[in-house]
Amino acid sequence: MSAPDPGIAAQAWLDRLAQCSAPGPGVTRLPFTPEHRAALDVLCDLMQQAGLAVTLDDAGTLIGRRDGPEGAPTLLMGSHQDSVREGGAYDGIMGVVLPVLALQKLREDGVSLPFAVEVLAFADEEGVRFPTALMGPRVLAGRFDMAALDLCDSDGVSLRRAMEDFGLSPDRLPILKRDPAQILGWIEIHLEQGPVLEHAGAGLGVVTAICGIERHSATLRGQAAHAGTMPMTLRRDALAGASELVLAVEALARDTEGLLANIGTMQVRPGAVNAVPGEVALALEIRAPSDKLRARAAAELTRAGHDIAARRGLGLEMARSYDQPATPCAPQMITRLSDALAQLGHPALHLASGATHDSSAMAALCDIGMIFTRCRGGISHHPDEFVDPDAMAAGILALCHILRQTDPPQA
Repeated sequence: MSAPDPGIAAQAWLDRLAQCSAPGPGVTRLPFTPEHRAALDVLCDLMQQAGLAVTLDDAGTLIGRRDGPEGAPTLLMGSHQDSVREGGAYDGIMGVVLPVLALQKLREDGVSLPFAVEVLAFADEEGVRFPTALMGPRVLAGRFDMAALDLCDSDGVSLRRAMEDFGLSPDRLPILKRDPAQILGWIEIHLEQGPVLEHAGAGLGVVTAICGIERHSATLRGQAAHAGTMPMTLRRDALAGASELVLAVEALARDTEGLLANIGTMQVRPGAVNAVPGEVALALEIRAPSDKLRARAAAELTRAGHDIAARRGLGLEMARSYDQPATPCAPQMITRLSDALAQLGHPALHLASGATHDSSAMAALCDIGMIFTRCRGGISHHPDEFVDPDAMAAGILALCHILRQTDPPQA
């Protein structure tokens, strides 16, 4: 009997995992909940069938380990098990299933590796239940802020209490820090969450960097007035100025390769149909794979905002409210993943990730690499999220090839 198609096998496991969800559309699986526990049970079954030794650490990270020779370093792979509310069945969790199936295939093929491998299913990447995120990888890297244990969800339950009720010992988190000298690197496979691969007709792509993010709050102030009595030439319309800034943001991002920028919120005062807007508060977000590119864009848009305000007789207050540096993938990882895809007949399409992933926190521990799979329509964080079995099968075979071609460093 021939082995089942790996993409079909992946879909079957993901269908089971999608049932580990709170009621409602799509998948809602928050950390340290009954749905989380149910998903761990399914993942334990999957990992054990692949011959992995399974443990759960005190950060809620499920670990499936395949031992290597005594004293050999460990290659880490995986992603997160949690979802957003009413999300999809692939985001995060697919990045746990595919590496396990790759290890299962290597086992069935009788392939031994000169290093150990661990597949990690992190508890909380999304930060939906608690106002924190990326806990599992930050713990491994020794970067987790223990004060976050006192943060509470919408029901007033602290992160510490939720973890203890889940059977964990959060005070032990500091001792989970890994020794970088014993880690070969980290590989994460994830759906793209965008349309680039599908548009290019590619099933897989190699991530070059996770974009840095910064946000600016801005308030434009003009003069509210009666819209029926104030002549157009004498108006100091804050909304008209804000609209010009929106178009300037769009134009710069369209004309600058790699740059993403957005104004997604706007509050208009006084907010009456017959009143000239006197004040507009808005939020600007800028993302780029290079911090230098992001800083240049921020400076240019700040200048544009002040120029617009001066020309229109408006006041402008603008300040940066958030800053997250970009995370480049390790050059040797990019090369290794690109070579693996090329040898399997996939063009080495490189792209940056505009979204944050567990890899961004794992970079504080070791070299990171990421593979993206195409997703239908670029849709993610939605019940319609879908990765076709062919793309998942290609991902599994790529991981097998990467594992077979990886050599531990020589002593």
